[in-house]
Amino acid sequence: ERCLTSLREVTDYPDIEVVVVDHQSTEGKAREVIDSLADDPTAVVVPFSGPFNFAAMINRAAEAASGSVLVLLNNDTEIIDPGWLTELVAQVCRPEVGVAGALLTFGNRTIQHAGVHPGVGGLMGHGHKHLSDGHPGYFGRLLVAHEVAAVTGACLAIQTATWERLGGLDEENLAVAYNDIDLCLKARQAGLRVVFTPHARLTHHESVSRGADSDPVRQDRLDGEMAVMRDRWGGLLQVDPAYSPNLDLDGSGFDLADPPRVYPPWSVVG
Repeated sequence: ERCLTSLREVTDYPDIEVVVVDHQSTEGKAREVIDSLADDPTAVVVPFSGPFNFAAMINRAAEAASGSVLVLLNNDTEIIDPGWLTELVAQVCRPEVGVAGALLTFGNRTIQHAGVHPGVGGLMGHGHKHLSDGHPGYFGRLLVAHEVAAVTGACLAIQTATWERLGGLDEENLAVAYNDIDLCLKARQAGLRVVFTPHARLTHHESVSRGADSDPVRQDRLDGEMAVMRDRWGGLLQVDPAYSPNLDLDGSGFDLADPPRVYPPWSVVG
């Protein structure tokens, strides 16, 4: 309800179609909110049944949408910036840009997402995480839109034509995790840029409706999805236009690596 209400009341974009995926919702308040959309001519409810499959749900929603720009938006996000959608649409309407993502903060006003970087804290990690909202970031990069390796599917904009060209999300092999990263890598492989913009800001009450990947079944699934990404993308997983190989991978990001992860070619012997 908070997501939908803020989307309607805060966003200043003039033409929005809302597509809500109903994954067998039974909780009373959730049913009330979803059922209330039945009489809304600008809303579409897409029923989905079966195990949680984020990629499949988003693919079905994309099929039902009629707009020329798609914005993936988690139900645990909250709109706080009237111009967020205008900014994202402006970015993905640039012919060289395939995907655009927003600055997301936790409820305590610290950064949750400001671009995704390969190898930071694991396979993929969020740089600048937990810095205070308004922090300029590493060399001021949180003040300007810039190219990154990937952005999160919690708030991701893409032209419908680009989505169809790239084949949407991989619901067969990446049902829950890394499907957004895979989409970004497909865009970059196709010669398109992935852009993070701090001029679109939302609050992300992260994963409150899905839970953590801590139990053995979920961990097995996550391990399998990580293996798919490594097999599919190989060395490209380590190619990052926004993160120098001279910086470390300890999880926090943007600190000098000690020892360096790369060496100048003239220092290599043999």
